[in-house]
Amino acid sequence: MNKILTRQDGFAALIAIIMVAMLTLIGLAALSTSDDEIQIAGNELQEMRAFYAAEAGLEQTASQLQAVFDSTGLTPVVMPNGTDSLNGCAVTFVAVDNGPATQNTLTSGTLQGLHALVKTFTLRSVAESSVDYGRIALSIDFNAALVPLFQFAVFYDNDLEIAPGPNMTLLGRVHTNGDLYVQANSSLSFDSYITAAGDLYHGRKGPGGVSNGDVRAKDAYGNYVSMQEGSGWLESTDAHWYDSATGRWQGRVQDAAFGQGTLNLPLNGAGSVPHDIIEPGNPDSYENKATLKFVEGVAYQKIGGVWNNVTADMIAKGIIEFKPNQFTDQREGKLVDVMELDMQKLYAESYEPANGVIYFSDNALGGNWPALRINNGSELGDALTIASANPIYTIGDYNSVNKKPAAIMADAVTFLSSSWDDLLSSGSKDLRIATETNFNASILTGNVETTAAAYNGGFENLPRFLEQWTGTGFNWSGSMVNLWNSQQADGSWNGSYYSPPIRNWSYDTDLDDPANLPPETPQVRVFQRTGWRQEDVI
Repeated sequence: MNKILTRQDGFAALIAIIMVAMLTLIGLAALSTSDDEIQIAGNELQEMRAFYAAEAGLEQTASQLQAVFDSTGLTPVVMPNGTDSLNGCAVTFVAVDNGPATQNTLTSGTLQGLHALVKTFTLRSVAESSVDYGRIALSIDFNAALVPLFQFAVFYDNDLEIAPGPNMTLLGRVHTNGDLYVQANSSLSFDSYITAAGDLYHGRKGPGGVSNGDVRAKDAYGNYVSMQEGSGWLESTDAHWYDSATGRWQGRVQDAAFGQGTLNLPLNGAGSVPHDIIEPGNPDSYENKATLKFVEGVAYQKIGGVWNNVTADMIAKGIIEFKPNQFTDQREGKLVDVMELDMQKLYAESYEPANGVIYFSDNALGGNWPALRINNGSELGDALTIASANPIYTIGDYNSVNKKPAAIMADAVTFLSSSWDDLLSSGSKDLRIATETNFNASILTGNVETTAAAYNGGFENLPRFLEQWTGTGFNWSGSMVNLWNSQQADGSWNGSYYSPPIRNWSYDTDLDDPANLPPETPQVRVFQRTGWRQEDVI
């Protein structure tokens, strides 16, 4: 009996030893697995560090490339490249120029569908971990695109205010580099993309009541969807703005919260401002683009690269006429010294600019207030852009017969009907009864700033008038651009000196074709990053 019990004790001891051995093996296996997982996690961590370092390298390359464009307006002579130490990794980055710019249609973002001159670069960044020497290589395509400004129905470099009385429908894209203020007495409808680099508000920026007519924008499905929300309005300041705006308009209404940035002219040098494009004596000026110019009362025609003084001949043929103190601009409260330009005679006497660009500038010596006035412009001989550092006035129809690509660019633009009489300019507006006017040209002009005490008239009063237009149509087709606050025609807007016309306004869809853009149409530069790629890990 005792022997049997002894044998059972030995068997139990053997089982115990086996169990200990098994547990030891399981423990060793667990330790090995844990070590492997730690090693794998460490490898993943190093790879992630290298990945983010490579992305940072791409961003650094893109920023350097964009900074050169922004500061010089030109393609870099030396492509950005270099090395850096980021996130415990050695990073090497480089930009490669992929050749001459090509005319393309943009395919992404709020500018999709617009034509642009696109220059493409390939950016490459390689990051190597200092721990395990693993490498990550990333690359993207970086596009610098020049987008013609007149492909926008409305473009503002400063705050855009729209507050029409009658119904208004804006066909085409609307953009502002500032804030957007909208309201309507009856209704205001936007047919295409609305973008603001600032915020979007319902109501006025300055003084005046708030009108509660409907404000609508077209969604991605072609439906007009109201900005109204309950008893209020959906605005950028609402906490749920981003989600609600996305749900309503599917990305067709975007502000700073969506990452919408400014769209800027590619000007030369630090400190340049948009008004420089009409000012004389700087590299951005349209004086440098013109082949016919009028500067300080002298007419010059460029022939074979040489400027010729043709003042006497143009005066003798009645193409130009200088008329001091010719009429009163009641908005400005000033007598205007006019250089009258007869477009019909300009073409009849073969003085049209060879490249379609005319420039005017007079620095107002002697304290007078000079301006260019365009007359007999119902039919243009060819595509034409007129740029002026001073205000421009037009009389009667312009480009209404056999329409050509055309633009007028000035410190301010005022439209006079064919019934305008200089002798009645200082009297009551009721003496100046306008007649229907047809105007087919893109307009690049200025306005004054809305203040706490004074409204600038908004987009609906960006074209300036000096007559009684009540019940009379001003029929305009083109693109409307405001790039500055007027530096000369800075008188305040009010309704004492004119009554507004019936605004039969529309974006000219012919401008969607690059072949139909006015000569030397200004462009804004935009940057896009596409084609992100991760290359094989080396």
